[in-house]
Amino acid sequence: MQIFGKDISLQKVLGSIGAGPQGDSVVGVDFGSSALKAVQIRKKGNRAVLETYGEIALGPYAENEVGLATNLPAEKLKEALADLFREANVTTTNGSFAIPMSSSLVMLAEMPDLGERRMPEMIPIEARRYIPVPISEVSLDWIIIPKEDRVFVTPEESGKSDEVGVKKVDVLLVAILKDALQKYTNVAKDLGITDPSFEIELFSTVRGTLESGIEPVMIFDFGASSTKLYIVEHGIVRDSHIINRGSQDITRSLSNALQVSIPKAEELKRSVGISLDPSNRAVNETITLLLDYIFSEANRVLLAFEKKFNKTVGKVLLTGGGIAMKGFSKTTALHFQNEIEIADPFAKVVAPAFLGNVLKEVGPEFSVALGVALAKLTRSP
Repeated sequence: MQIFGKDISLQKVLGSIGAGPQGDSVVGVDFGSSALKAVQIRKKGNRAVLETYGEIALGPYAENEVGLATNLPAEKLKEALADLFREANVTTTNGSFAIPMSSSLVMLAEMPDLGERRMPEMIPIEARRYIPVPISEVSLDWIIIPKEDRVFVTPEESGKSDEVGVKKVDVLLVAILKDALQKYTNVAKDLGITDPSFEIELFSTVRGTLESGIEPVMIFDFGASSTKLYIVEHGIVRDSHIINRGSQDITRSLSNALQVSIPKAEELKRSVGISLDPSNRAVNETITLLLDYIFSEANRVLLAFEKKFNKTVGKVLLTGGGIAMKGFSKTTALHFQNEIEIADPFAKVVAPAFLGNVLKEVGPEFSVALGVALAKLTRSP
């Protein structure tokens, strides 16, 4: 979240209580569409300790307004990240980076179970059916997810007699555009990150928001340029969907409808938001029109999952900078039959108690950055 253009950093406060540079510190970076976010943590026994965190808007680096999505070239991205590291006083060269969903593809594909020997050979071949770019242009990985029940291919499904009776498995396909991966690798190394690691932001979000649990949960990530939906069960991503509407669309709509500047529209979105006050009717109606579409799409995805697997999604977990809009969580509760909860990623780390309210408020914006930092911290010896 950009709080009207200000960066968020608690290094001075945290430093005053003894959280200084540590050799086992990790910085996690979220390459958001409208802002960069960074979280630095370190190990202390079996816990992660928060050292610093910060955010910087990307709009100005594209000669644009704060809050609007950008697509910066590597040099500008490097400049912005260097500024963020300096302002947040990031002290480690041990970095972990989340690759945006816009540069990746994650999907669940159903394939015949051909055994441990043949599956690694067949998955890249089958993946061509699902990935809209040449396989040579992506880095491909996958996870085989055995079905809970034995399901067999029918003649109608396969059209091939030699596949009838073959057990099927779900395969989670994960692909990252090689050009994008190279871009972020170069940015990281140019900033002195000695051994950068990467993962797709979906997995960082899941790690940064979810606690252990077995029932299906929908993560509703309301970002600047899009809304990302992930349904997770037993810690495994069962479905993902992107709605090409986000919080910047609300800002633009407010700017056009009310004939105000983008910064003023951004302020109205956050400070007024969805209100029953008659004096704010125009703001409310403009915002509601866009949110109704997003909530309708989200419900469609949720209900399709429940129907397909005959399971109930117990909770919708809200995260992302867009949910900072006033009245957002109350409005969300009116559109879903499920329990609504706001993510609290900083609950996963040790931090000063007096910062609890601040961290809880800004936490949903840092789910990805904290999640990707935890990924590398937990892998460290």
